[in-house]
Amino acid sequence: VCNVHEDIPLSRKLKGSDNDGRLRFSKQSVVYKSHKTGKVDSIPAPELSAAQWRRVCLGHGIKLATSTGLVYRYDGFRDTDFEKIAAFFKTNYKVELAEKDMCVKGWNWGTAKFTGSLLSFDVSDSPVFEIPLSGVSQCATGKNEVTVEFHQNDDAEVSLMEVRFYVPPNTGDDGSDPVEAFAKNVLSKADVIQATGDAVCVFKELQCLTPRGRYDIRIYPTFLHLHGKTFDYKIPYTTVLRLFLLPHKDQRQMFFVISLDPPIKQGQTRYHFLILLFSKDEELSLALNMSEDEVEKRYEGKLSKNMSGPLYEIVSRVMKALVNRKITVPGNFQGHSRSQCITCAYKASSGLLYPLERGFIYVHKPPVHLRFEEISCVNFARGTTTTRSFDFEIETKQGNQYTFSNIEREEYGKLFDFVNAKKLNIKNRGFKEGMKGAEGYSDSDEDQHDAYLERMKEEGKIREEGDGSDESEGDSVGTESIDPLKFFTLLCGLCSMCNDDICCDKRSELHM
Repeated sequence: VCNVHEDIPLSRKLKGSDNDGRLRFSKQSVVYKSHKTGKVDSIPAPELSAAQWRRVCLGHGIKLATSTGLVYRYDGFRDTDFEKIAAFFKTNYKVELAEKDMCVKGWNWGTAKFTGSLLSFDVSDSPVFEIPLSGVSQCATGKNEVTVEFHQNDDAEVSLMEVRFYVPPNTGDDGSDPVEAFAKNVLSKADVIQATGDAVCVFKELQCLTPRGRYDIRIYPTFLHLHGKTFDYKIPYTTVLRLFLLPHKDQRQMFFVISLDPPIKQGQTRYHFLILLFSKDEELSLALNMSEDEVEKRYEGKLSKNMSGPLYEIVSRVMKALVNRKITVPGNFQGHSRSQCITCAYKASSGLLYPLERGFIYVHKPPVHLRFEEISCVNFARGTTTTRSFDFEIETKQGNQYTFSNIEREEYGKLFDFVNAKKLNIKNRGFKEGMKGAEGYSDSDEDQHDAYLERMKEEGKIREEGDGSDESEGDSVGTESIDPLKFFTLLCGLCSMCNDDICCDKRSELHM
């Protein structure tokens, strides 16, 4: 047995994280054991097909390829180890340890090569970087673009989230789509959710508000597949946190909200909520792609093979059964217009705020869900532009503040009673409890302290005291002569728009 580097730490990259361990070469195999997990990787000598020696960020590394298409990379070797390892490989494995230089030109255009389970991006036949396709979690296509997303490693302090490749359009006559070919090569070796078998059911052309568009939703036993004109999403049911069914204020539409963690991504945008919009009048008859016995055995009466009714009810019922989550609906709150939501604005968009039994949810742009347990306090504030509305502010225990503005003042009493009943901490309770409905929203400019006005009053008193001792003898009692220059100076002091140059000109005119 030839033991190599038992005293030098080596590492193997797994999902973006370095795993320290020990590497041993023997005549029968190459064996690596991780220090952290104790997992052993063994490569039988007959399966070893190629080996490369190259410079990496931590000294030197070895890349081993097998006849089964697997690729292993180990880093942490010293420069002086090359000759000894190369001789051992040639003697025992009949494989030449070839030296391979990495490209460091800094170019971002090159050639993508697929070798087994590895994607290599090469410039001038030298690799710039390599991507193990086993670490790919999602592959989405766009116009001349492919986005590759990766599984995240909790042990890595910094993780690579995604890489986007621009694929030039095909100039040949074969009619093939290079984008689809690229994505097919990635998905063939990637660790992604594959749609095996038939879907349980399919909902066609559902209107989705976030991400915006119309999508076909295919329901599989373990995941949800959204298929649109541009983007595809496969959402495992394990990433679904909550389900909401919310009536629109117009009483003609319904929101079905799916809360996700981790979120789905579209370019640089992340969507923590999937929001579907339904018309109450839209009906559907649905037959599940399963036998009646299988439906009864798997879903225990929650679903039937044949179902009919409003579309939003069918979708929510199917999702509740497959995701195995309860659906949250509005509680007993009723606003001024007898609706279960409040019209307001959050940031730059208008939307609806729903007071729930255990929190608040705002739809739809951007969606916000706040649980009572994470709320530190709430605040009722006057509107900044008019007294006909007020703002509802929520501050979380993490220090974040959410302001829902332009709420009609008629909603104040209902919302205040709701917050008070839920025993939430009201920041300005002493000021607001004495108000009856909207009476507290009368003009109150006279109650506000004006520092500038107070200063002018004080200066006026000082002038009066100074001028009282200088009354002229010829003046009648209770009157005093008025100096035009002093009078104009007083006016200038009260005018915030005064300009020194103009004042000087006016003083000259008065003296003249």
